[in-house]
Amino acid sequence: MPLHLVLVGLPGCGKTVVGRAAADLLGTSFTDIDESVVREQRQSVAQTFQTHGEAHFRQLERAAMNRVLSRPPGVIAPGGGWAAQPGNLEDAVGKAVLVYMRVTPGVAAERLGDVSDRPLLAGSDVAARLSELLAQREACYRRAGHSVDTDGRTPETIAAAVVGIARKWGGW
Repeated sequence: MPLHLVLVGLPGCGKTVVGRAAADLLGTSFTDIDESVVREQRQSVAQTFQTHGEAHFRQLERAAMNRVLSRPPGVIAPGGGWAAQPGNLEDAVGKAVLVYMRVTPGVAAERLGDVSDRPLLAGSDVAARLSELLAQREACYRRAGHSVDTDGRTPETIAAAVVGIARKWGGW
């Protein structure tokens, strides 16, 4: 049986766009964990952060991810901070192939555009804030075991590379 394919990396690396394309190529489901949390909570990520704080959001995110990991294999895009939370990567061991989608902060900032709905980026110099987040999180992202460069590449090209990893290492 194939393993889930989990895409990790900074906001703006393309997890959702590439994840949908990879799921199509593999003929499987795609789940965006942030979208799942928003549906379940009936409020945006920014509203959850504002009302209950980041720690509460991270608990919701982890619970949603664990539910998806218990389902038949598919492609999953957790939020950019998921991989940096203690225990989350360990929860995926044996259930998923993790791929770090590398992006430079400047490219990620260009891709993101309006960040008013992203509580960790809103109201700041987005590229500078992404550089800070990368410095904090990159060691966790690198623990994914596989990586794909995304700068200067089309979503289709990146998806093909991700699918190659899924086929070689994930039993697809």
